[in-house]
Amino acid sequence: MKKIIIALVATSLTLLTLAGGIGFWGYKHIIEYSQSPLSVAQPQDLELKRGTSFSQLVTTLEKREIVTEGWKLKVLARLKPELAKIRSGFYVIEPGETVNELLEKLVEGKEKVFSVTLIEGQSIKEWLAILEALPQSQFVDDVFRRVLADQGDESGLPEGKFYPDTYHYVAGDDIQLVVTQSYNKMQQELAAAWAQRAEDLPLKSPYELLIMASIIEKETGKASERPWISAVFANRLNKGMRLQTDPTVIYGMGERYQGNITRKDLRELTPFNTYRINGLTPTPIAAPSGASLLAAAQPADVNYLYFVSRNDGSHVFSRTLVEHNRAVNKYQRNR
Repeated sequence: MKKIIIALVATSLTLLTLAGGIGFWGYKHIIEYSQSPLSVAQPQDLELKRGTSFSQLVTTLEKREIVTEGWKLKVLARLKPELAKIRSGFYVIEPGETVNELLEKLVEGKEKVFSVTLIEGQSIKEWLAILEALPQSQFVDDVFRRVLADQGDESGLPEGKFYPDTYHYVAGDDIQLVVTQSYNKMQQELAAAWAQRAEDLPLKSPYELLIMASIIEKETGKASERPWISAVFANRLNKGMRLQTDPTVIYGMGERYQGNITRKDLRELTPFNTYRINGLTPTPIAAPSGASLLAAAQPADVNYLYFVSRNDGSHVFSRTLVEHNRAVNKYQRNR
C-alpha cells in the first residue's frame, strides 16, 4: 500500500511539474508574442467605434493581416485583463509597433492627432476652404461667425480676427474648438501689440491696428520690411494722404480679381479701394501675423511716403514723389 501511495505521489508531482512546465512555456510564448512587431510597413489608420469589443478588434486586425494567430491576443487579454479595456477612437498604427504597444495605446486612448495650419495673409474665405477639407472633423460653414457670436462679437465681420497658426484636433472634434483657439490667440496677440504701440501712432483702437496689420501683411512677406511699410502708411495717415495700396483694391474686387489691376480698377469706388477712400479700410483684408501686428504698433522711425516693388519680394522706399516715380520707372516700367 505504501508503495502505491508513493507511486501516486510521484506521478502527481511529475504531472504537476509537467503541467507547470507547459504552463510556463505557454505564458512565455504569449508574452513573446505580445512583444512581436505588428505587420505594417506604412502607418495605418484604425478606427474603433463606440462599443467595439476586444474580440471584434482581434477579428479586424486579423482581416487586415496586421496580426496572425489572433487567438494568442485573446489569451493575452486573459493573462492581462487590463489590456482588453480598449477605448473607442481614431488611432494610427505605426511601423515597428508591437502588439503590446498597440494595446496600451488603445487602452490609454492615445488617438491620432490631426493638424491644421491657418496661413497668415489669407482671408476667411480661404481658411473656410481649408477647414472644410479637413479629415475626421465636424465642419459648419458659418463657424467663424458662430465663434464671434459666442465671444460676444455681434458684428458678423470675422475677417482678420483670428490668429494664423498650426492647431491640433482629434477625430470627431467640432472644428469650432480650433477656431475658438485661433480667436482667443488673436485677442491676446492684438492686446499685447496695442499695449506696445508707439505714442504718435495714428490709430485710434486695437481694431484699427488690426486693419493696418492686415494691409502690411499683404504688402510684404519680408520681415525686415514690415516696420518700413508700416511707417509709410503711418506717415501718409498723419499727412492726410490716402494709403493707395493695391491689396486693398484686390480685396474690394473680390471674385473679379484675376491676377491684374487695371486703371479702371484703381478708379472704381469700393469700400476697400484706398485709392478712392480716405484712411483705413472698414475691416481687415486678411489674417495678420504676429510680426505684422508688432510692425503696425511700432512703425520704423523713417520719413518715407512711398514704396514700389523690385519684383523680387523687396521694395524701394522713397521720401518724395519724384524719387518714387524714378523707382517706378526703373522697376515697373523698365525705362
